[in-house]
Amino acid sequence: MAELQTKEEAAPVPVPVQAPVEPPLAEAPPVNVVEKKEAAPAPPPLAEESKALVVVENEKIADPVKKQATGGSLDRDIALAGIEKEKKLSNVKAWEESEKSKAENKAQKQLSTVTAWENSKKAALEAQLRKIEEQLEKKKAEYGEKMKNKMAMVHKQAEEKRAIVEAKKGEEILKAEEIAAKHRATGTIPKKLLGCF
Repeated sequence: MAELQTKEEAAPVPVPVQAPVEPPLAEAPPVNVVEKKEAAPAPPPLAEESKALVVVENEKIADPVKKQATGGSLDRDIALAGIEKEKKLSNVKAWEESEKSKAENKAQKQLSTVTAWENSKKAALEAQLRKIEEQLEKKKAEYGEKMKNKMAMVHKQAEEKRAIVEAKKGEEILKAEEIAAKHRATGTIPKKLLGCF
C-alpha cells in the first residue's frame, strides 16, 4: 500500500491550460466557443478497401463472471458437470474426426480400386484392338497377295488370248494368200470380193 501511495504522489498531475479569451471585435458577431469545439473537422470516411486500424480509447472489456469457490458441494457438482460435459464433447469431436478419416480412407481405397480396374480393362481392350489390327493387317496382306495372283492370272490369260488372236490372224493371212495365189494361177475371180459386201 505504501508503495502505491509513493508512486501516486510522485507522478505529476497534468493541469489543463486555458487560452486567454479576447473580447470580440466590434465588426464581427460574437462566436460561441462551444460551437467551435463541436464544429471540429470530422475525419474523412474510410474507403471500403482501406484496411486502416481504428484506435479505441479507454474502452472497457467486460470481464467474464468468475465463480467464487465457496467450497460447497453444489459448486463442486456444477464444476464436475461442466468438466464431464467438456469431456463428452471432446470425445464426440474425436469420434467424429475418426469417422471422417475412416470414410476418407475407405473412399480413397475404393477410388484406387476403380482406377486400377479401369486401367486393367483399358489395357485388355487395347491389347484386343492390337490383335484385331494385326489380324486385319494379315488378312490385308493375304488379300493383297490373292489380288496380285489374280492379276497375274488375268494377265496370263490375256497373253494367251492375244497369242490365239495373233495365231488366227496369221492363219487367215496364210489362207488368204493361198486362195489369192490359187486364183492368180487359175485366173479366176473369188466369189466374194470383199467379205464386207
